[in-house]
Amino acid sequence: MSDTLRVRALQLLARREHARAELARKLSPHADSAEALEALLDELERLRHLSDGRFAEAWVNSKASQHGAQRLRHDLAARGVDADTIRETLASLGDSEVGRAREVWRKKFGSLPATPQEKAKQIRFLAGRGFSLTVIQRALKDIDLDDYPQD
Repeated sequence: MSDTLRVRALQLLARREHARAELARKLSPHADSAEALEALLDELERLRHLSDGRFAEAWVNSKASQHGAQRLRHDLAARGVDADTIRETLASLGDSEVGRAREVWRKKFGSLPATPQEKAKQIRFLAGRGFSLTVIQRALKDIDLDDYPQD
């Protein structure tokens, strides 16, 4: 196994957590063979330098204040994290989805829509951030603007 491949892998992991599939994609152009790459990835997992669970937690912690569970689930799957790990990681968010949607809404808009067009715009924005329609409806229902200081 190439020491330069190991060094490259450790440099990438030192910058931030990576999913196994993501690290494999980045390292494959530099690997002598697919077997050598798989052996290195197995070793990194065994040494606990590489963990899909740890990557998923770090990703969700950094993005949860901006995005809903649907978007987080999609992003993790696109990075090669398996469905069970995604489910476990998103379960750690608990019931904060409505509160997070309200906070995203407050930062962007801060006032209730005056027209149906404005309401549709606000709903589309939150949907684009990965919040489900049910969560959006609950987040926008009974908002007390006194709870949110105006900027």
